[in-house]
Amino acid sequence: MSQPIIRQSTITCPTCGHQETETMPMDACQWFYACKKCGALLKPKPGDCCVFCSYGSVPCPPRQQDQDACSPSSGTTSYPIPPQSGGL
Repeated sequence: MSQPIIRQSTITCPTCGHQETETMPMDACQWFYACKKCGALLKPKPGDCCVFCSYGSVPCPPRQQDQDACSPSSGTTSYPIPPQSGGL
């Protein structure tokens, strides 16, 4: 029996330490995340597929299901999320 997929992850900004809980996409890896406090653009660390795997409290759903889920040959979609414009 497989474990349920956790969709919420708390991202911690490495620049300012701000934490924000976000809902992760189920079938894709998120490449970018703009910190809601300082505006730093977070990108995955080398070897990680997305910002949730690098800075989140929980890895992304594709990685939770299968450790190789985010590799280029897996068929999982990786897509960039542009930073949100607006107030900080």
